[in-house]
Amino acid sequence: MKKDEIFQKRMERHHDELRWLYMELYQNSDMFAELCDGMHRFYCERKTALRKRDSQKEKDPDWFKRRDMTGMMLYIDNFAGELKGVKEKLPYLESCHVNCIHLMPFLDSPKGRSDGGYAVADFRKIKPELGIMSDLASLAEACHQRGMNLCMDFVMNHTSEDHEWAVKARQGDGEYMSRYFFYDNDEIPQKYEETVPQVFPSTAPGNFTWLPDAGHYVMTTFYPYQWDLNYRNPRVFNEMMYNFLFLANLGMDIIRIDAVPYIWKELGTQCRNLPQVHTIVRMMRMISEIVCPSVLLLGEVVMEPEKVVPYFGTVEKPECHMLYNVTTMATIWNTVAAKDIRLLRRQMDIVYSLPKEYTFLNYLRCHDDIGWGLDYGVLKEWGMNEIPHKRFLNDYFTGKLEGSVSRGELYNDDPVSCDARFCGTTASMCGIESAEYEKNPDKLDEAVRLDLMLHALILCQPGISMLYSGDEVGQVNDYSYKEDPEKASDSRYIHRGKFNWELAEKRGERGSMQEKIFHGITRLEEIRKSEKVFDSTAEIYTYDVHNDSVLCIMRRTERETFFGIFNFSGQDETAWMKEEGEFTDLLTGAKITLDNLRIPGQSFYWIKGRRS
Repeated sequence: MKKDEIFQKRMERHHDELRWLYMELYQNSDMFAELCDGMHRFYCERKTALRKRDSQKEKDPDWFKRRDMTGMMLYIDNFAGELKGVKEKLPYLESCHVNCIHLMPFLDSPKGRSDGGYAVADFRKIKPELGIMSDLASLAEACHQRGMNLCMDFVMNHTSEDHEWAVKARQGDGEYMSRYFFYDNDEIPQKYEETVPQVFPSTAPGNFTWLPDAGHYVMTTFYPYQWDLNYRNPRVFNEMMYNFLFLANLGMDIIRIDAVPYIWKELGTQCRNLPQVHTIVRMMRMISEIVCPSVLLLGEVVMEPEKVVPYFGTVEKPECHMLYNVTTMATIWNTVAAKDIRLLRRQMDIVYSLPKEYTFLNYLRCHDDIGWGLDYGVLKEWGMNEIPHKRFLNDYFTGKLEGSVSRGELYNDDPVSCDARFCGTTASMCGIESAEYEKNPDKLDEAVRLDLMLHALILCQPGISMLYSGDEVGQVNDYSYKEDPEKASDSRYIHRGKFNWELAEKRGERGSMQEKIFHGITRLEEIRKSEKVFDSTAEIYTYDVHNDSVLCIMRRTERETFFGIFNFSGQDETAWMKEEGEFTDLLTGAKITLDNLRIPGQSFYWIKGRRS
């Protein structure tokens, strides 16, 4: 089929719905026609190799659901200095069994006002110290040659105040002011403030910023230097879609849409999760399927499950291909502190009941803080109130509570609401940092066991497992950020430190902490890759072992049954279960009987048996 015929065929499949949704939002047929022309232009500019990749993945639409998919999030500068350095380090990532690399924000943003790269000044320029666009395309090509996928962030909700549009808007250009939310008095901003929650009440209170030089207020949901885009303006949508397609044409395989729920603003609402957001994401999905169908949409929706799931869309009208499993991540850490698996089991039951077409990205830590967005309605029924429980969690993970081995720092500690988020690496939260400081080998062994148990739990989950760079070698908190004036006020940099290549070298030293963690995680990844019971089509349930400290997950295919059993207690515990048949410990190869199994503290089993 000729190149243009392929585009037209895809366009025919989606045109009517795309036009209907666009006109519903914008009532502007000229702008829709321009969008279609722009899509055709980006399709024609797409490299032959990428169009071939599109064709291959169209034939295998579930390619990203394979059980061998393992990702890693990393900062280019911290990991390898620049994009060319990442390319040179691909063999190391392969040794980690990583086949999906998520590059944290690297587009041009102003120093000191970048929010870690999420305040973009130019969507078509890379930070000069990291490289140029051709370096990114070269890295993508090298990844593809190795069977690896590349992921990047696309910040849709706002731009930096240094963006070309913002600069012109600040100068009073009405065309560009209309691309943001500008008001010459505080009447409407005050009405917004009545219903819109604050994201950072301590460090960036309010949702508007007064610009003395412009004589206007501008909407700034996040930080004062991040100006919210006005998606009521079709010019904003079109231009941002052109930026999206430009980046896709550099060879991106997955594009993470940042802060999805915030995209549409409506006076009198919370400006979160509005119906128009779903319209925009659905249009993005169709645009992607027309121009670059090998590109997946990963949605960042940091909310409770009932608000997250709608961003998958429906089976007939899908939106995001993947979403972050944020609530499970936070609930896992809650379980570490509380030694009580009931809330985690309840959360997993919700996830496991969803259609198998829905794919979650599962992780223990990422670049961001941990917000304790738990199910406090349920916890209250169990005698745990929200504010005291959040205080307990933060005291536990900062190491203030007796018996806690965790280390870390709070982020956006709000003395009024007594709310705060937490920052720290997986290793430090598991006790590796404190054990090394105390030079206590027994505590270090316990911390390593907990670290590996949590990674084993993540690898049991349906969806894609994602490592955070440094976790594979037990990298602990980096407090040097306090010495950098541009970072000192943001405690999230405690887990955004430079990758320690000396630790990576130690992964080959038998008996070292790094070797235990690296070998342990890669062994789990190898097992997951080789065992069909980890297929996305396998049935998955929680299994009641009548012990609130022990979580059991069961996976089943037609021929096999798998049990992942995890003891969150610091003491030996019994999994009260009785299963007939012969079972094998997947880690040791030993035969095992499932008859009231005894499990050491902070340890786990991966067990498989044949179904009769």
